[in-house]
Amino acid sequence: MAILNESKKLKKSLSLFNVYTLATGATLSSGFFLLPGLAAADAGPAVILSYLLALVPLMPGMLAKIELATAMPKAGGVYYFIDRSLGPLAGTISGMGTWCSLVLKTSFALIGVGAYLAVFLPEVPMIPLAAGLAVAFGIINLLGTGKSSAVQTVLVVLLLFLLVGFVVDGTNDIQYAYFNGFFDSGAENIFAASGMVCISYMGVTKVASVAEEAKDPERTLPLGILFALITAVLIYGIGTFIIVGVVDPQVLYAGDAPSLIPVADAAEAIAGRWGAVVMTGAALLAFLSVANAGILSASRYPLAMGRDHLLPSLFRKLNRFQSPQNGVILTTSAVLLCVTTLDPTKIAKLASSFMLLLFALNSLAVIVMRESKIESYDPGFRSPWYPWLHLAGIAGPAAYIVMMGLLPMLFSAGLILLGIIWYFYYAQSRVERGGAIYHLFARLGQRQYAGLDRELRGILKEKGLRIDDPYDQIVARAAVINESDETTFENIVNKAASKLAIHLPISAGQLADTIMEGTRVGATPVSKGVALPHVRMPGLDHALMVLVRTPKGVSVEVDHNLTDHGKDQTIYAAIFLVSPEDDAALHLRILAQVAQHVDDEHFMPKWLATDDERKLKEALLHEERFMQLVLDVNRPSTALIDQPLRDLPLPEGSLVAIVDRGGEMIIPRGDTILRQGDRLTIVGLPDSITELRNQYHPM
Repeated sequence: MAILNESKKLKKSLSLFNVYTLATGATLSSGFFLLPGLAAADAGPAVILSYLLALVPLMPGMLAKIELATAMPKAGGVYYFIDRSLGPLAGTISGMGTWCSLVLKTSFALIGVGAYLAVFLPEVPMIPLAAGLAVAFGIINLLGTGKSSAVQTVLVVLLLFLLVGFVVDGTNDIQYAYFNGFFDSGAENIFAASGMVCISYMGVTKVASVAEEAKDPERTLPLGILFALITAVLIYGIGTFIIVGVVDPQVLYAGDAPSLIPVADAAEAIAGRWGAVVMTGAALLAFLSVANAGILSASRYPLAMGRDHLLPSLFRKLNRFQSPQNGVILTTSAVLLCVTTLDPTKIAKLASSFMLLLFALNSLAVIVMRESKIESYDPGFRSPWYPWLHLAGIAGPAAYIVMMGLLPMLFSAGLILLGIIWYFYYAQSRVERGGAIYHLFARLGQRQYAGLDRELRGILKEKGLRIDDPYDQIVARAAVINESDETTFENIVNKAASKLAIHLPISAGQLADTIMEGTRVGATPVSKGVALPHVRMPGLDHALMVLVRTPKGVSVEVDHNLTDHGKDQTIYAAIFLVSPEDDAALHLRILAQVAQHVDDEHFMPKWLATDDERKLKEALLHEERFMQLVLDVNRPSTALIDQPLRDLPLPEGSLVAIVDRGGEMIIPRGDTILRQGDRLTIVGLPDSITELRNQYHPM
């Protein structure tokens, strides 16, 4: 049996292309290969319009979900977002409901596999086949995200290749007579059909549930989802046009029963039996990809809810492949139950109804997070046209649920009731957490939940810096104080304030008093022998930093409620940060980056081993984002000697932050002339630094 362990973090293994293939694979399956015939039974040839209309009520929620995912890239996706914004009761409802909806959609995809295979292998029993595939994908997901995403990439690449061929060949065989009576089914049926097929687009943002495993989530998530959505719109729009235009209406939707294999029917009309065979293969790839992505995504919801104590602790454990084993087993078991008991049309409508509700809650969550004014809420992408788009994102899905009929509404109500019962019966006594909505209440005179701000600050630390954050420049240009004698914390605060006040609109004494007061009330983080006093100040155009080294140690009195070590702690480093008041998010990202370096086990030994200013700064810099270059006539850097700084052929995204000239630190300007023996500290983007290293071969 695989060894289980408590693990706070999942491995970050998903690239932009992985995110794209997961989002695309979760989208281009049943919506294209199974639903067109079922939806055309309601809308007729206007099913094409139904597919395009289905995207309208979902777009605000999609944009909102991307914003939330870049602010809080954690396992559990929409559950996590709603829990942290609206509180654990809403989180319980959304987590359970989302998991159920993903299970239903995965089941729908596996039923689609059986429907297409039955065209050529009618003797193969549909239900046992679907059950066997569910077990197979469950096993793949137990082996970790890397294995699952690799399988997904292969499936999606092959699928897109076949779909492009289908579209190109189909454009020459359109029978425009099949579009007669385009609007005969009426607006009500067209909208009802769009409610059914809206599930086709919902998989695009399903990848948010594995956001914790994405590399550089602020970039990969928005781009991956956007590219997947563009792909889906093109395939659904052009593909359904071809299906309606080449398949006899009596076969597609007007006969005794709507077609469950519309793409195979279309391919046979275009290219004969072999065309049907090829597109059946494409359908199988699509259904297999969504089943794989569905189990991958759904299994992260029990993990996230287990972490938050809304489900038993067994769900928050990972196996030795860093996979949520018990969540995968539960999800696979539920899929097995669904494929053996439910009708495919009902599955589509039921899954769509609750997912529509969740899209509305995404929009509400963004409103709550923004209006809560939590400074540590720092999304890399902000959904536009706030709040009007978000209000529309609440109203639109609600209207669609009503149009879908009584059964979907009852199903959504049932999931809400289930979540409420579970929360009050099991979870309420186990959680002491509130959502951002309490911060909104605080603006109206009610209580707030301080733990959420701490949690969001922790997420900032995990996400790291944005590509244009000037952290490296700030560190490189920081003043340094080496306090080798015994001293007091107040004394080093006064010395740091004197250096900072030169650039500030207040006196050194006023700044020192502000820092000391913040320390007394617990506003100065103290961890692993390092204090991080920080202040935001109006009138600044860039952040300032002072580094203080105190090898003999300094005692700091801190609020004992904010530390596990009592009121007095000994520090050996103090890193002072003063930032512009109007950019709280950048201030917090810089603090988080400093904290990330401080937490490294190698930081303090490096810090105490030297009093060299350059090496002290290097302890706070990422090796791939800076380099030291000595100008020497015997090295490639000789070409830079006697050149003004402005004329240096530096790659875009890099700059000379400081010049060390015989021990004197010079803040460079454009007219600074470089000399033999100068040591340049160059900071920049990793690619730029790599290019410079290759060019100048620094020692």
